[in-house]
Amino acid sequence: MTIDGFDLAAFVAATLAEDMGQGGDVTSAAVIPADARFDAVMDSRDAIIVCGLDIAAAFFRALDPAVRVEMLVDDGDRVRAGTDLMRIDGSARALLTAERSALNTVQHLSGIATMTRAYVDRIVGTGATLLDTRKTIPGLRRLEKYATRTGGAKNHRMGLWDAAMIKDNHVAVAGGVGEAVARARAAGIADIIVEVDSVDQIEPALAAGATHLLLDNMLPPVLRGAVTLVGGRVPTEASGGVTLETIRAIAETGVTYVSVGRLTQSAPAADIGLDFHLS
Repeated sequence: MTIDGFDLAAFVAATLAEDMGQGGDVTSAAVIPADARFDAVMDSRDAIIVCGLDIAAAFFRALDPAVRVEMLVDDGDRVRAGTDLMRIDGSARALLTAERSALNTVQHLSGIATMTRAYVDRIVGTGATLLDTRKTIPGLRRLEKYATRTGGAKNHRMGLWDAAMIKDNHVAVAGGVGEAVARARAAGIADIIVEVDSVDQIEPALAAGATHLLLDNMLPPVLRGAVTLVGGRVPTEASGGVTLETIRAIAETGVTYVSVGRLTQSAPAADIGLDFHLS
């Protein structure tokens, strides 16, 4: 597994350091003999889209380089409740110390991927593409956006640097949609996304050089009219308050994209466990 811009070794080291602190795993050191070995099975108690198994394995390998890991499914697989995901065999102390960090990661990422797939499934056949947002936990953006891709979404901006997004506060300070877009173009920015919250902002934004319109908090009838007005000149994106119940009607308006912040902001963790047995 390769995630652009993500340092797996550094993430694993920092996460384990957070959990172990200066004293290490005092419970395992006191209770578990140094030469004890465990084999274990990671399994899902929920029906999920699997995500993060390679990262989970990296925690075990960091503390026991000789651990044996057998992947039973792949990231992106849709599995039923009760499915075994991974088998591991290694030092009991190391596996117990790494267990929570590994599970936290795969539970969180699988939860995001699972919610994402539910949204993707709702808009099949509409022609619209699901986008994520920057509403991510600080420090976890690359991982969480990997999870949304695993669930079938397309990544929106990775950060503030890869496209301009002119929102209402930018417009207010700049003195208007057209002026804000003109300033972005004068700065040499190629991709200029403009948030519009009323149809009358569309033509000024396009005339000034917007390359993508974010249609914010518009009901489906208004969205349909906005898409007609844009007439395919730039991609259109519906955003704001999108739920599983409303996304189909929104996607059917003809928008190019639908963006959903809750994919990373509100996805519940998947119920995944690790059952140990003495080797």
